[in-house]
Amino acid sequence: MSDYDALKLENQLCFPLYACAKEITRRYKPFLDRIGLTYTQYITMMVLWEKGELSVKELGESLYLDSGTLTPLLKRLEQKGLLTRKRSERDERSLEVRITKEGTKLRDLALTIPRDMGDCIKLTREEFRTLYSLLYKTLYSIENSMED
Repeated sequence: MSDYDALKLENQLCFPLYACAKEITRRYKPFLDRIGLTYTQYITMMVLWEKGELSVKELGESLYLDSGTLTPLLKRLEQKGLLTRKRSERDERSLEVRITKEGTKLRDLALTIPRDMGDCIKLTREEFRTLYSLLYKTLYSIENSMED
């Protein structure tokens, strides 16, 4: 094994992660087109469907997105009537995001998306659970190594 083997694409963990993420996001597109959302808008709405209201900072932490990405995204979702943004009464520096009735209604239209996506990815339940677990373990490991 040469020193250069470390530079082969086939030996990189990052490449299959990148390629899978790109392909999975691409597979979401036709399902998300039906409800008028992009993938990033969809995952934002998923957090709002769960939480109802939270700060932009908390939303960014949940989605691993910075404010430069979130601000235009939230503006578009607000223009669609799916959420509202307003300054926090407790802390004027904080911007609060709240789902609207229209945003809540959209959740019903999105109900089939996880099943539709499951049909696109041919993994057993056990393989899915293993992959999910390993991905989150990797994510938490990266987060913890950055804090050191």
